[in-house]
Amino acid sequence: MSKMVLHGIWLSGPTYKAGLAMALMGQDFAYKHVDLRAGAHKEPGYLEINRYGQVPALVDGNLKLCQSGSILLHLAEKFGKMGGKTPDEKARVREWLFWEYDRLAPNIYRPRAIKRGFMKAEDSVYKMYVGMANDALKVLDGELAKHPFLVGDSVTVADVGVYGDVHYAGEAEIDLAPYANIKGWMGRIEKLAGFKKYEDVLPKQDAA
Repeated sequence: MSKMVLHGIWLSGPTYKAGLAMALMGQDFAYKHVDLRAGAHKEPGYLEINRYGQVPALVDGNLKLCQSGSILLHLAEKFGKMGGKTPDEKARVREWLFWEYDRLAPNIYRPRAIKRGFMKAEDSVYKMYVGMANDALKVLDGELAKHPFLVGDSVTVADVGVYGDVHYAGEAEIDLAPYANIKGWMGRIEKLAGFKKYEDVLPKQDAA
């Protein structure tokens, strides 16, 4: 069976989510670096893999998937891991992934891009994003007061998806100190077998 191939760039939080999920599931994969600055994501060959011209993309045999939430759900179903144990849990996993994409990810990634110089915006715009990020983080912290992980007592791809946002809060200069439950949850994830930091999951070049 040929390896799955993850296409992305090391700076991409959504690419990290896909790579981290495979690391936690103990699945080996090949990696293809997509040079966004050079416009590689808009080349015809890449658009055949990801019609949206974004990263990440996962090639699994004849299946080509984009959007990190879709990739996470595919991996959970394919390997029978981290997808929730019951129909209700599976529904909650999907719900968290949709929530993070809507409420959390843009409000961490955009101020991160501003602070890293990838995106230009007025300070008022930065503060608006940070305010919305904190609104989402308050919701998340409250939920994590109830359970060790987002869906029950076991880690799921919902945790991977949300962790892949919160992990970058420091680069966005968003302070996580007020969120003790989030910090405790992050510590639990980072102690899981197979866990890797993004720099250990995503190289800066192709990897077999």
